[in-house]
Amino acid sequence: MAERGCPLEAVPLPAEVRESLAELELELSEGDITQKGYEKKRGKLLARYVPLAQGVDPSLQAETRIPGPSQATAPVPEQQKTRPSHARDERFRSDVHTEAVQAALAKYKERKMPMPSKRRSVLTHTAVEAYTPPDTSSASEDEDSLQRPGRLASAPLQSHAGVAPWLDQAVQGSPASSAASCTSSHPGGRPAAVPSAAAVPAGPAALARVADLHSAPPDVTTGLAQHQPTYCERPQLASMRGAPRGGSRSVLETAGGVPVSSRVSSKIQQLLNTLKKPKRPPLKEFFVDDLEEVLEVQQPDPGQPKPEGGQTAVLKGELLAVGSTWPPSLLATLQQWGTTQPKAPCLTALDTTGKAVYTLTYGKLWSRSLKLAYTLLNKLTSKNEPLLKPGDRDAGSQQVGFLLGSCGVALALTTDACQKGLPKAQTGEVAAFKGWPPLTWLVIDGKHLTKPPKDWHPSAQDAGAGTAYIEYKTSKEGSTVGVAVSHASLLAQCHALTQACGYSEAETLTNVLDFKRDAGLWHGVLTSVMNRMHVVSIPYALMKANPLSWIQKVCAYKARAALVKSRDMHWSLLAQRGQRDVSLSSLRLLVVADGANPWSISSCDAFLNVFQARGLRPEVICPCASSPEALTVAIRRPPDLGGPPPRRAVLSMSCLSHGVIRLDAEEKLSVLTVQDVGQVMPGANVCVVKVEGTPYLCKTDEVGEICVNSSATATAYYGLLGITKNIFETVPVTAGGTPVSDRPFTRTGLLGFIGPDNLVFVVGKLDGLMVVGVRRHNADDIVATALAVEPMKFVYRGRIAVFSVTVLHDDRIVLVAEQRPDASEEDSFQWMSRVLQAIDSIHQVGVYCLALVPANTLPKAPLGGIHVSETKQRFLEGMLHPCNVLMCPHTCVTNLPKPRQKQPEVGPASMVVGNLVAGKRIAQASGRELSHLEDSDQARKLLFLPDVLRWRASTTPEHLLFLLLSAKGTVTSTTTCIQLHKKAERVAAALMEKARLTTGAHVALVYPPGVDLIAAFYGCLYCGCVPVTVRPPHPQNLATTLPTVKMIVEVSKSACVLTTQAITRLLKSKEALAAVDVRTWPTILDTDDIPKKKVASIFRPPSPDVLAYLDFSVSTTGILAGVKMSHAATSALCRSIKLQCELYPSRQIAICLDPYCGLGFALWCLCSVYSGHQSVLVPPPELETNVSLWLWAVSQYKARVTFCSYSVMEMCARGLGTQTAVLRVRAVRAWREPRTSPSSRKPSRGAPPPAMKGVNLSCVRTCMVVAEERPRIALTQSFSKLFRDLGLPARAVSTTFGCRVNVAICLQGTAGPDPTTVYVDMRALRHDRVRLVERGSPHSLPLTESGKILPGVKVIIAHSETRGPLGDSHLGEVWVSSPHSATGYYTVHGEEGLHADHFSARLSFGDTQTVWARTGFLGFLRRTELTDASGERHDALYVVGSLDETLELRGMRYHPVDIETSVVRAHRSIAECAVFTWTNLLVVVVELDGLEQDALDLVALVTNVVLEEHHLVVGVVVIVDPGVIPINSRGEKQRMHLRDGFLADQLDPIYVAYNM
Repeated sequence: MAERGCPLEAVPLPAEVRESLAELELELSEGDITQKGYEKKRGKLLARYVPLAQGVDPSLQAETRIPGPSQATAPVPEQQKTRPSHARDERFRSDVHTEAVQAALAKYKERKMPMPSKRRSVLTHTAVEAYTPPDTSSASEDEDSLQRPGRLASAPLQSHAGVAPWLDQAVQGSPASSAASCTSSHPGGRPAAVPSAAAVPAGPAALARVADLHSAPPDVTTGLAQHQPTYCERPQLASMRGAPRGGSRSVLETAGGVPVSSRVSSKIQQLLNTLKKPKRPPLKEFFVDDLEEVLEVQQPDPGQPKPEGGQTAVLKGELLAVGSTWPPSLLATLQQWGTTQPKAPCLTALDTTGKAVYTLTYGKLWSRSLKLAYTLLNKLTSKNEPLLKPGDRDAGSQQVGFLLGSCGVALALTTDACQKGLPKAQTGEVAAFKGWPPLTWLVIDGKHLTKPPKDWHPSAQDAGAGTAYIEYKTSKEGSTVGVAVSHASLLAQCHALTQACGYSEAETLTNVLDFKRDAGLWHGVLTSVMNRMHVVSIPYALMKANPLSWIQKVCAYKARAALVKSRDMHWSLLAQRGQRDVSLSSLRLLVVADGANPWSISSCDAFLNVFQARGLRPEVICPCASSPEALTVAIRRPPDLGGPPPRRAVLSMSCLSHGVIRLDAEEKLSVLTVQDVGQVMPGANVCVVKVEGTPYLCKTDEVGEICVNSSATATAYYGLLGITKNIFETVPVTAGGTPVSDRPFTRTGLLGFIGPDNLVFVVGKLDGLMVVGVRRHNADDIVATALAVEPMKFVYRGRIAVFSVTVLHDDRIVLVAEQRPDASEEDSFQWMSRVLQAIDSIHQVGVYCLALVPANTLPKAPLGGIHVSETKQRFLEGMLHPCNVLMCPHTCVTNLPKPRQKQPEVGPASMVVGNLVAGKRIAQASGRELSHLEDSDQARKLLFLPDVLRWRASTTPEHLLFLLLSAKGTVTSTTTCIQLHKKAERVAAALMEKARLTTGAHVALVYPPGVDLIAAFYGCLYCGCVPVTVRPPHPQNLATTLPTVKMIVEVSKSACVLTTQAITRLLKSKEALAAVDVRTWPTILDTDDIPKKKVASIFRPPSPDVLAYLDFSVSTTGILAGVKMSHAATSALCRSIKLQCELYPSRQIAICLDPYCGLGFALWCLCSVYSGHQSVLVPPPELETNVSLWLWAVSQYKARVTFCSYSVMEMCARGLGTQTAVLRVRAVRAWREPRTSPSSRKPSRGAPPPAMKGVNLSCVRTCMVVAEERPRIALTQSFSKLFRDLGLPARAVSTTFGCRVNVAICLQGTAGPDPTTVYVDMRALRHDRVRLVERGSPHSLPLTESGKILPGVKVIIAHSETRGPLGDSHLGEVWVSSPHSATGYYTVHGEEGLHADHFSARLSFGDTQTVWARTGFLGFLRRTELTDASGERHDALYVVGSLDETLELRGMRYHPVDIETSVVRAHRSIAECAVFTWTNLLVVVVELDGLEQDALDLVALVTNVVLEEHHLVVGVVVIVDPGVIPINSRGEKQRMHLRDGFLADQLDPIYVAYNM
């Protein structure tokens, strides 16, 4: 057996000892012997052949190799015993490779990696019984049912309270431990203190090689150093719902020295420690202009190996000896044998028990062929015209629907048994399959066929260029094409195979392969008929039940030839116990159909080693190489047919990745041993051409694609002339560009080279080729390495798929494996991390994603293999449903743009001069002047709001100001001017008498949305107190909402709390006691039943700058900020809104906003009193009961102007988007009222609710969304489109913009130009620049104007650091100057000075006298082509985002909403998303709107989309339930609250993935 550079030779064992070892192995795998007994017996058998090793305990010698394919399994009842299907795909089995992996991992210094956290419900995999058919159960499922001795040592640690040792090690960064230590202290572990293989004593090494011949892959990750500690470090357990979240209290510190004590943060800290020490030096970086992020193109390493040999020549095969006795076509051959040798057996079919069902003779075959041909041509239609004409195509049952349609297939042939199993329609006909063309099904059993007349003969088919059959092929991308084979090619292939294999008449061939395609068709159906051979066909189901069946049939029928795959050889090795009478001496030819797989050499060697004692001759084994396009490319011939002796090569895997052949005789980890696949086929010319670009001939030491020029290849891809010319065919050229032939060659898709003696060597397939950077890797090689890492524990039946996906313009390797049902979460993670290490060490390539799926869930190919392209498609679509995922983008994504290096800022003076020189104006704009718009005397007279209310109460006492609606649409309360005035007086009297408050005292108003809140507010103003509106706590969520109420009350220094009776009880309840200290509340005053009293005098402020009210709110960055609003600012705010929206006493507006802060509070409480218009108040909480309430109210009251929040708009779009037709239906109103003036309309409170139908929104002139963020274009546009059917004007929806320093900066209003939309380059925004692009451009981001600037408001764009003014269309901070700006922050400890520049900033250059307020928002001004009311060109303000929320990553500024938009688009199950950073890691939290089992599909998709669109590596992906991401009343995400919850482990995530 060829070893890769192993310096020791195996001790030859007698045949009986080898048989005894094999029997012992099978007993162990089937549970008939314990592990201890197995080791004892094996030690006795081998004792005399292995000398004692120096310094090795004799008791451990039998365990130098880690126990093999199966640990002791549970005994299986005799009647249930089936084939022990081992958890490893033996196409890739190589014990030498296994040793290499073991050595690599023993050397590997493992870095600690945080284990994914998974909720308990996700840990429950789908039962494997749901997927596994009864006849495929195997003993391998119970192979680890007994604990290994090594596991016992670590078992006590599982009972330790906490995981402190592991945490301490993680913090200290100890590199001493390896992933292998979790299964360590294994008595069979190979000592790691041995310096090199050369120093290993001969005994154990020879024993290891002897064991290699008989045992399946060992545990390759337990090579531990002798000095390692005896305890076992265990990763932290996954967090689970309902499980205690205790554990270690070890205090970690962040990079900034901040102590953290949560479980999640400790894991992230480990990840940071991992990333601080990169495994490889970073790739060289390059200069990149700020305006363009250029992905790095990896440059070839100047030291990489390059081909040095001479140019190869075209290799010519021997001449095809066409005998004169051979018939002109295959049909003529069949006719000859059918008439001259009718009794000769042609095919013997077996059932699943191995019994011969029937034997088809050549006579029967000929007569049935005639019947079928006659039926097809004459009897399938009642019309005179035949259904089929010569040249038409029919389909076998394995074809694919799309291909059938493209080939024009109209008829499907099947058997009676198969037809009965097909799904039927109600008519009894076979149901139409999805994607298949309409087919006529014909059963070809004898009774269904018509016997032809004696004088009828089919038309003679000469061996011409016409298509004989079409074979389907699935490409790497999953597309299916048909490969057309002509009659001439068919005949030439049969001739060539006959000559190459030396087939002769009446030989018996045993065929295990699929007889419908590939080698199974060419040998077992076509060539066999040409030579009148007898084929014994072994069905796949029989092989599963009895893997030895093909050897038994070779022995029983004295077969001269057999057709198998490596898998069949391996299965028979495992099942040959007790078959001593089996003899393979009759075989002269054992064709290994997948001999082109580099890993087939191990199966061939192991099979020969065992069966050589039973008559198998070494020269009988003949690997071959084939492809659908070129048919058989090469086959090894026995010496008696003139074949040279077989050869093999030990190749450097590193050089192979560069396409260079280097023999490597030294002992290295990354080498590949390949065997030849024989000589070129007779009559064929073969050459090797470069894989990419012009098909130049390769050099002699260069790997390329094998191309064949022969009459025996396929002719084209059916119906695809372009692909045939460009891909199927090629014309190889010499280095000088001269074509080597005037006939095109056919590409085989095989990668290889021509070796000594003109032998063909294959090292991989083009379909499995993955180009990562400048190196090429073969999927089969990666699979082999993964399988060598403890396959028995985790991989279910060796089912692994490896493919590449393109992310960020480069191939990324993805490995998907089926996980055994009994594998634990922790062990699976350990296995995955070791696989990553092994592949990195041996192939020097990083794995992008490693996923484990439940057993038997990967899509299967027809004969049980994995359908790789379908697996890849599911991965990309998020339909793979893995149970474990490990993403490693940090190690394998090496072509990110260079991080931005911030240049020294240009000074403010230079910036202004530069703009002037460039002809750009300074970005400054203002609303209309207030002095021109309103009588100044009137403005002075109504400076204070209490005066306005008293004036309205006296002049228009019965004018209706407020109208509050309930969820049913009924009016729950109305308030006129005089009613509001009297209620305010009662509140003021109660404050002065009951609460004994003095002027200037702060009062917290804790009310639900309603008129009581408005009355309490004016009551405070009447007595000179300062009101603070506070959202009441939620009764069902006191634990989180009550502390916020308490905090605002304390921070605002409120001396009294005004509220209702119900909320008073809530504040003092037992439930409240659990959340806050209820004894520390200030005086709580219930205003439900206060006496009717008047105040002696209403307080009039001595100055307009006296504080009117405090506006408290929690920002999106989690900061509780209160701003001070003076009486002057309050009046100015109302005046600006009145002018912008044209609000007069005759107007009606509908408001669906929260009344507690910002513009929502001003519209709810202030504006109606100031302007006198009627406000229809719709509390947003009522929409949870009746989502159509707001739109119905707008329609019912014919409101021209309406205000809402994004959350209200989103609720309506989601809840009513499909019901517009229902809402449009006119219904009789349940109550009617006369159409009089709004002030006289007083519906009775007890009126029945109107039907929520007949909604007509054509009355709306402007619908404004109140927000403190960038306008959400997608939501506003979809809202407009959805409710266009209800009459909503297309231009009605607009946005407003305000912030803490000024609650109303922009507001569209009722007049002026429509809002404009521009498209900017998202990449330029990251560099704080604005670049306008066309709609639809790559990386384009739409931004819409935030409304018109209010009267009296000035806006300028300033540089946030230099404070200099910026030019038009330059991105900077929005500064505002306005009479209604707040006067400052209100803080507990009087630290107003810290934020003074927010309210009193001055420019550093230019106009340095004007005082500005800094909004903290980035934006830009742009002069448009539109004109405003004054005839001037309109200046549009575009808000980009909050400065406090931006993420500084890789030197660039990212806005969270842009990343979140990309993530939400990634998969339909993503309901919402939020991102934040923590210690330079990007954390993405995703709400899953689907099954928990589908959660892990999102991890790769989220990582991919952020990499592709934003060039960022996601550090942590957190999958949570819907509703976990906190959102405030304005619909804004509270990302910092989410971050705090994540770090405190309060999110109860479904899954947390740490991208290494």
